[in-house]
Amino acid sequence: MNFKSLLYLVFALLGTTALQAQDEDFRKQAPEGGPPPRIEFGEYQQFKLDNGLEVIVVENHKLPKVTLQLLIDVPPKAYGDKVGMASMAGEMLSRGTANRSKNEIDEAVDFIGASLSTSSGGAYATSLSKHKETLIELMADAILNPVFPEEEFDKLLQQRISSLALQTSDPGYISSTVSDVLRYGAEHPYGEIETKSTLENIKLEDLKTYYQKNFKPNISYLALIGDIKPDEAKALAEEHFGSWEKGNVAREFYARPKVPEAAQVALVNKDAATQSVLNITYPVNLKPGTDDAIVANVLNTILGGGLLSSRLNQNIREDKGYSYGVRSTLQYDKVIGYFAAGGNVRNEVTDSAVVEMLGEMEKLRQELVPEKELNSVKSFIFGSFARSTERPETAARFALNIARYKLPKDYYTTYLKRVQEVTPERLQEAAQKYLLPEQAYIVVVGNAGEVAEPLQRIAPVLIYDNQGRPVDKAGLSLPDGLTATDVIDQYIEALGGKEKLEGVKDVSMTMGASIQGMELTMKMKQKATGKMAMTVEMNGSVVNETRYDGEKAMVSAMGQKQVLEGADAEAMKSQAIIYPELEYAKKGYELKLTGAEKVGDDATYKVEITSPDGTKSTEYFSIESGLKLKAVTTQEGPQGTVTITNSYSDYTEVEGILFPFETVSEGMAPVPLNMKVSEVKINTGIEDEVFKVSE
Repeated sequence: MNFKSLLYLVFALLGTTALQAQDEDFRKQAPEGGPPPRIEFGEYQQFKLDNGLEVIVVENHKLPKVTLQLLIDVPPKAYGDKVGMASMAGEMLSRGTANRSKNEIDEAVDFIGASLSTSSGGAYATSLSKHKETLIELMADAILNPVFPEEEFDKLLQQRISSLALQTSDPGYISSTVSDVLRYGAEHPYGEIETKSTLENIKLEDLKTYYQKNFKPNISYLALIGDIKPDEAKALAEEHFGSWEKGNVAREFYARPKVPEAAQVALVNKDAATQSVLNITYPVNLKPGTDDAIVANVLNTILGGGLLSSRLNQNIREDKGYSYGVRSTLQYDKVIGYFAAGGNVRNEVTDSAVVEMLGEMEKLRQELVPEKELNSVKSFIFGSFARSTERPETAARFALNIARYKLPKDYYTTYLKRVQEVTPERLQEAAQKYLLPEQAYIVVVGNAGEVAEPLQRIAPVLIYDNQGRPVDKAGLSLPDGLTATDVIDQYIEALGGKEKLEGVKDVSMTMGASIQGMELTMKMKQKATGKMAMTVEMNGSVVNETRYDGEKAMVSAMGQKQVLEGADAEAMKSQAIIYPELEYAKKGYELKLTGAEKVGDDATYKVEITSPDGTKSTEYFSIESGLKLKAVTTQEGPQGTVTITNSYSDYTEVEGILFPFETVSEGMAPVPLNMKVSEVKINTGIEDEVFKVSE
């Protein structure tokens, strides 16, 4: 038992709280800064093949495991209207070679219990060491002999488009995308973004061209790590990669991105969002291997780089309670680095959180960091660094960095000594150079209606779309005297007119969608008397059925039936109404015209609608056509608050009335649902039996 444990036992027996007080005193004292620990790195061997391939071997026999990492240092390049080409080319390498199909590659990898992945920057593989010959042969086959099968290209393209559709509705992804565009510029390789249109522009030949131009051994590094001897590693590298032909790889140069002249808020509207995603960011000219890179790491750790006790966390999380956590990054890069600081905060404190974060940045510029705080952070860095060196992969990564960035051979062995030498004065100098609160892009993804005005007190607010493009405000002013009721009346007229809509006694509609290879069909029937029936089929089998007879409701899913009455059934009433807009005045709906905004390329009027039961939605109506283009509702679900966005298009006339034949729904399922109408029937005399609710 150690001394402190013994004290706990003694004081527990005495029934005193003295030790608790003693513990509190301990916690109030910052740890004294001691000397950096002595670090012993794993030994590694390094040599170069005749074709220029740099090979690094880190021998470690603690586990019968071997890891292979191939890094191809492809120079940054802008791909214009074909962004996504490089990453797709990398993925395609392991989808078929001259010797194996994709299935054969997968089976060979699975047979030895290994993993193998390829990317635009190389490959990574790991297995038990007894399979190392097979593993390196599989990797070399993918890198040296890809054939880019057309059928695999088609599959990958559709997977990427589907994945992108899901990502582009995520606030975090939007924040990252817009930050990249603003930070670097849309023409810079780091500022280009992948979109559906850029993916659709990519052809199979583009992937082959990328591979042929960039996959060369003389810009590549192969690391073999683990249970392998240097002589054995050298022989395997020579055997499998020695025939790889070297070649020239073109390097293109781009203007260095600059920080903005003054701070600006870049606001991306996310309808009905209850919190904002913040990112304070700008480019920094911070190169790897410099003394500044080490000082910047200490500075960022103090500000918000991984410590729960960082200044940002202590202020925003612990003191103010604005967020569950915020972080900052001060990242070096051989082309151009960046600073970023942010997190998720509630709408009502969005502006306050930004003010506090900018204030913490400015404080580091103006005031010296206390020695106790600096010593505490140094101790954290010493410990993290020491723990990382216990892994053989770390020695390989350090060796790769030394070779790739042309660092001094002793860069990592003397790293902690240089951390120890960082002074408060040196930190302040770095803060004044790299922390620029008055020249930052303050990217905010959130509910513009709630956060835009408060943010104006910090910096000018500019509106951007989710691809980082400024939103054109032309034609977005509200005409004098226009009301929300006028907008709804225009919508009714655009659909076909009040008389036509009131003449609709019943509607039958069939629509479908494809979800991850499964076919979904939804059949909806509605009656003007306020009745509804809906069935959902998956690959031809009914998985859900809903009926509402005007008083009671029945929901049947996967063979389980539930009858709803009272308030639960009442919630379905609004879904049963064919044209609720005709009922707004009679039923006591509250309408509010809140502005004009762009939906895609269309200028729209924005109307907030509150139903009699308190349900709120925001709907957007085309200024030109009067048609509804988007509706956003927020509701409570099993996982908490859910925001559902429906986008309407392809309006088609059926018996003199327009119906949207395409609806994209986000928030109802893990992926966006693109529902397309195949049939609409009006006034077919649907019998009440269709809506009957049986016990």
